[in-house]
Amino acid sequence: MYEEERMDPSFFACNFNFSDRGSGCAGEKESAADEDAAALSPVFSWSLPCGVSGFRSRLSFLGADEKAGGVHGSLLCHAGPAVGRLNLATAKFALLPVIYFPAPDRILQVFVKDFNLLLSCIAYSYSLLAISWILGVSVGIATGAWLGFSKRADYWLWPFIKALGPIPPVAWIPLALVIFPTMYSGSVFLIFLSIWFPTASLTLAGIRNVNKSYFEVAETLGASHWDQVFRVAIPAAMPDIFMGVFTGTCMSFVVLVTAEMMGAKYGLGWYVNWQKEMMAYSNVYAGLILIAGSFCLFMELMFKLRNRVLAWQKGVIKW
Repeated sequence: MYEEERMDPSFFACNFNFSDRGSGCAGEKESAADEDAAALSPVFSWSLPCGVSGFRSRLSFLGADEKAGGVHGSLLCHAGPAVGRLNLATAKFALLPVIYFPAPDRILQVFVKDFNLLLSCIAYSYSLLAISWILGVSVGIATGAWLGFSKRADYWLWPFIKALGPIPPVAWIPLALVIFPTMYSGSVFLIFLSIWFPTASLTLAGIRNVNKSYFEVAETLGASHWDQVFRVAIPAAMPDIFMGVFTGTCMSFVVLVTAEMMGAKYGLGWYVNWQKEMMAYSNVYAGLILIAGSFCLFMELMFKLRNRVLAWQKGVIKW
């Protein structure tokens, strides 16, 4: 009797739980709960964006002013009816292919079911991005400052950097797989390249554009060579440096997701690629939402840092 029960597919569905690795096979109780949640999906899909919009407009998320908060809140409130129409087109009338366009409530359920896995993927992606970002920005600024103050380095090294820098970082993937012992270290190298070159080139451009009279006045006042670098050149070149950092950061997001799709065991890019192979498109859309939201938050924090560092140029630089 056990053999007959074991051959029944429902035996595997009820006795093996793959939820730790994503949206695997769920039990009957869980599916009943999903049906109850789906019944409320039209109301929930409309009310969630409006609730977020009200919260956003009143608390002014991340220090934005009331005008900006009201604009974002209005956009989110208008998104509510759009989500409701999408819910009708998918869950109610099935006007779109169900396998590729799941209902919004099924996407929302992924955040509950795969909460721990998604949290691990976010932590993995951001740890990889943080290490690469810090290395890329610090080495990029140092390289640009070195080229800007050393005529010999500018003469011998800048032509090679100018020739190799524009190569897309993803083109180095075959070489990274051969040189580096792990995919993690290879991913750090690829993301580092995507940030390093824009930061170095725009730091060099910013230092070259500094008014020469600044250095003459500093030298007259007794400033040493390093004082001219750290107290004159780099502060004056900060607008260009931030432009390079922003450019490199946007490129790093693309390289991060691509590198995780190549062979990582965790990460948002890995999660989206894995769920795509499993044809679980509700999980794919949930991963894309997390990628967009987390990266927008990262860029918002960078804008706050830029505004604080360049507070002395407020009203002069237009972003």
